[in-house]
Amino acid sequence: MENKDDIELEMQEIIEEEPATQEKVSLKEEASEMKEHAKKTIQKIKEKVKEEDTRPTSSLNLRTILGGDFLTAEMVRKQIWLVVLMVFFTIIYVASRYQCQQDLIAIDKLEKELLDAKYKALSSSSTLTEMCRESHVLDALKQNNDSLLHISDQPPYIINIPE
Repeated sequence: MENKDDIELEMQEIIEEEPATQEKVSLKEEASEMKEHAKKTIQKIKEKVKEEDTRPTSSLNLRTILGGDFLTAEMVRKQIWLVVLMVFFTIIYVASRYQCQQDLIAIDKLEKELLDAKYKALSSSSTLTEMCRESHVLDALKQNNDSLLHISDQPPYIINIPE
């Protein structure tokens, strides 16, 4: 291999010959520097992270929650029955709330029916009271000629019973 000085001399000769090659050389140098930096970074990452490293994280943060890493922790495995119980109670809560809403809808429907029945009873009662008046009964008797009932022409008698 050639010396470093020889390589630099060749590069300067190439740079002096064509200005466009100067840009190419600088781009190649930058690319080689980036490759070296990337290799060093990858090497550092490989040193820090190993596949057999299964120790649980000591802190619980948003990244571990969203990534699902906290689900594999020993703490969650120990508390699985608590989670199942919480899910069960949540289902019971939702079901009872749904049933309560259905009952409220049925109660509202029955209250409307009761109010309609009350209004109908009041209307029927007022119609019956109207038809039972003496004037309406007399008109009905006059219209019905075959009836034997009629109004008395004589006033009522007062009967005195001596004691």
